[in-house]
Amino acid sequence: SSQNLSEEFAEAARQLKKEAPRIQFGKIDVTHQHDLRKEFNIQAFPTVKFFVNGSREDPIDCKGVRKASAFITWVKRRTGPSTVLINSTDQAEAMIKAGDLAVIGFFRELHSDSVEVFCETARDVPEMPFGMTASEDVCASYGVQRNSLVVFKEGKPVHNEVLEDGRQSKLGLTRIIKTFTLDLITEYNIETSVKIFDVPVENHILLFTPMNSETFNEIYENYQSAAAQFRGKILFVLVDTNEARNGRIFEYFRIRDIDVPAVRILNLTSEARYKMPADEVTVENLKEFCQSYLNGKAKQHLPSEEIPQDWDKMPVKVLVGKNFNSVIF
Repeated sequence: SSQNLSEEFAEAARQLKKEAPRIQFGKIDVTHQHDLRKEFNIQAFPTVKFFVNGSREDPIDCKGVRKASAFITWVKRRTGPSTVLINSTDQAEAMIKAGDLAVIGFFRELHSDSVEVFCETARDVPEMPFGMTASEDVCASYGVQRNSLVVFKEGKPVHNEVLEDGRQSKLGLTRIIKTFTLDLITEYNIETSVKIFDVPVENHILLFTPMNSETFNEIYENYQSAAAQFRGKILFVLVDTNEARNGRIFEYFRIRDIDVPAVRILNLTSEARYKMPADEVTVENLKEFCQSYLNGKAKQHLPSEEIPQDWDKMPVKVLVGKNFNSVIF
């Protein structure tokens, strides 16, 4: 909530006052400051912007940061080195074991385009520690080929991304790394919805099913197998249709009890929705659906009610999605 974020922001300001007094924190209520709102194109609340070197031009947006510790890290990485330089295996181990997640870049040399993109990504993902190394010993002890990024979760490597100059973008790397802040499949509820929308993956697949059904375990395993293949490209979400508080999301997708289990893909940018053509939630059907969507071959699903039997009995005809095109055009 806005209130929470405001408190975390104030806490970050308090902590940084001692460490980095040059960095000033300020709060503005723009409800009456129309000129400021227009100048900085403030669309949503709260919005946090970082101004550098006393200039009003091109402030940097601070998105998706919600905790005081992440604000502090975000600001420090903008004003100093964004990654820790690792020279020994002990140092690497300490970082990997310090928290749940860590990201380490293993490089041939520390001056290249891919190092640049790695450091830029670190600035935008303050929730986890970033380290980089060009030490042969460190690379050898993890058996990692040089010029790759490795995500460690709970002390184990869970993802290895080969970095080629000019191939990866900051957004691409951010997308992959941030998916590891979520499980492979995220169950939708009030708490997780915030996290789901924080990960910059615009394609979401949703499985609607009662979690207490006899076939649930089998369906879930199939869903998990598909999720592993599309990590970073499509975010896999599970919606329990027995949970009354999920009513609004069923309405949005026009899901009825007789439709479940149902699978839909939503593109957050265009709000286009797609329905899995097959009824059975098998690994094969899921993979085919995701792949055809990513290849731009999936048909948009325009939810429509059935055509009423007496739609053309009266002078004013009744149109629904299913008969709109044929009648009008």
